Amino acid sequence: MIELYYWTTPNGHKVTLFLEEAGLDYQLRPVNIGRGEQFLPEFLEVAPNNRIPAILDRAPADGGQPLALFESGAILEYLADKCGQFLPASGRERYVVLQWLHWQMGGLGPMAGQNHHFRHYAPKKIEYAIQRYMNETSRLYGVLDRRLDDHEFVGGDAYSIADMAIYPWIVPHERQGQDLEEFPSLERWFQQMARRPAVVRAYALAEEVNPQAGEPIDDEARRHLFGQR
Repeated sequence: MIELYYWTTPNGHKVTLFLEEAGLDYQLRPVNIGRGEQFLPEFLEVAPNNRIPAILDRAPADGGQPLALFESGAILEYLADKCGQFLPASGRERYVVLQWLHWQMGGLGPMAGQNHHFRHYAPKKIEYAIQRYMNETSRLYGVLDRRLDDHEFVGGDAYSIADMAIYPWIVPHERQGQDLEEFPSLERWFQQMARRPAVVRAYALAEEVNPQAGEPIDDEARRHLFGQR
């Protein structure tokens, strides 16, 4: 049994995509980050960085005590190794997938996240910041588009955790000021991903957990999300 501490963000969606694809038995534990639940002591025992997602694996492969993990990239790699799916076990193919996973973790996610913040949440519109992060998001979309020119999936010929990590950050492309028609190979991959039954199930689950996703945030949510030091 995997306990998934989750909220309806791109990083949260990564793990529900994997669990739905792999068919693993899991229990969802919603953590409403707009109401400060990420700071509750019981959550911090699992995720000391007070960020979702996190997991608690009550049946780890080594047979030991339950294993808690945070950081979405580490969770995906762990689950892939546990299941023997969506990540080659060894060789160069494994490292190709991992490099794109780290590309998302270190590039696409942070840059698109700053894009979202300055375009939609910052109390003052700072044009330099908006353009800076829109342009960098566009550059990263171009990198991905070129990769997908001659590869069916991000990691190569096979669907992998790299696709699962990247897709949720492309879903809000309009909010990032990006037009997928300018990236035809990326658009082809995006549409293919959106049709996968596990992806459909994961996003339907998100709507059940948080029907208000995408609506303007209130002052309490702003304080919890952006007011921490």
